[in-house]
Amino acid sequence: MRRLLLFALLALGASACEKTPVVPPPVDGQLEPVANPHGDMTPLPDPELQNGRVGRSPRRLTVDQLARSIEVAVGRKWTELDSGSGLGTTLGRADFALVNQESTEPNLVFAKFLEDGARVVCLEQAAAEKALASPEARVLSRTIPGPLGDLRKLSDAQVNELLVYLSVRFWGSPLQGDELTRWAGFFKKAAARAEAISGGRDQALAAVCIALMTDSRFLTY
Repeated sequence: MRRLLLFALLALGASACEKTPVVPPPVDGQLEPVANPHGDMTPLPDPELQNGRVGRSPRRLTVDQLARSIEVAVGRKWTELDSGSGLGTTLGRADFALVNQESTEPNLVFAKFLEDGARVVCLEQAAAEKALASPEARVLSRTIPGPLGDLRKLSDAQVNELLVYLSVRFWGSPLQGDELTRWAGFFKKAAARAEAISGGRDQALAAVCIALMTDSRFLTY
């Protein structure tokens, strides 16, 4: 009887040892392992299978958000987006008569009208800044010192400073690296062409403004 009881205790002890592995003591300078307090976690999806994106899909601005964003970024309202306008309804604003849900679907109609609006507000703002000598009074050309002169004479550092300032203003993130280089080349070409137009040097600023405003980074969040 004692032998049977001894064998049973040995068997239970062996079973317990198999279930609970012995962890060797940590060596000097090694942290003790800590169990994950969150338990099993669902891994993030592979970005290569999500068009390079992890998380929710980007959302397009509503009409009211777009109107406010334009006013803040450009310094001028797109008046055709005022509440109750037909254009606002076309772009997705709910009228709560026939449509009771705001549309935030990116589509060709939205892109077409936005490009038209960008031309209006950017050209008007750039033209207004020609008469403003103080950089603090300007929006699109705030980093350019003194009166708005020949933009071809700006140094590379000044061009980069302007583009970084504008990209942060429009997108909330700065241009950098190769993309900044490409935008700098675009600005210099626009400045050269604008200078060839009598009194049209402000159009280089307008061209950059339009490009920034019609970029998906301005329209989505």
